[in-house]
Amino acid sequence: MRRRGPARRAAALLLALASLAALAATRAGAHDGVVHADPNEAAAHVAAAVPPAARSAGRSPARTPFPVTISARFDLIDQTGARRTEADFAGRPMLLFFGYAQCEAICSVALPRMAETLDLLGDRAAALSPVLITVDPARDTPEALSVAAPRIHPRLVALTGDEAALAAARGAFQVSAEVVFEDPAGQPVYSHGSFIYLVGGDGKVLTLLPPVLGPERMAEIVAGYL
Repeated sequence: MRRRGPARRAAALLLALASLAALAATRAGAHDGVVHADPNEAAAHVAAAVPPAARSAGRSPARTPFPVTISARFDLIDQTGARRTEADFAGRPMLLFFGYAQCEAICSVALPRMAETLDLLGDRAAALSPVLITVDPARDTPEALSVAAPRIHPRLVALTGDEAALAAARGAFQVSAEVVFEDPAGQPVYSHGSFIYLVGGDGKVLTLLPPVLGPERMAEIVAGYL
């Protein structure tokens, strides 16, 4: 039997974890083929899906809990219509999440958690950019995001673009997204990644943060990298 090399083992582990934690968003909360009553129940299911080793690995703020080698790459537009690439954030760390504004399951957990983390960090968060990359460009237009983003956090940079550009961004971060069904109103419900990425000023991912972490713990981990 051929043994996998370290890079292939790391990729396999990341994909397995991402598959376990992938969530879709509806009023009922759907992921992994399970429908939940509310976002808290959905988040609890994700917590149970993440292996114990992954949950405990975050205890040291200066240690990456997952063996990943990912560099930020994207060429998109923000809620003001301005072009944004990873070069715009050079030297500035990011908290980055893939989701969408209409999501009422894991996004309603992860995005407020990002906002709370920034607030808890206080002045230390001045150089930290919160970023959302949409998986729903049809509804998440720059105009729609200009309304939705400030409700999450006044400094949130919300990015969208055409499907090719968004697919390239998802590929760079090893994130998948797909429509799993339509809700009763006929709106698409997406399955997408659930981790928050902490990206260093050099554009390389420092760690993945499961949104089931409390904001205080998440702020502690992020502070260890600032």
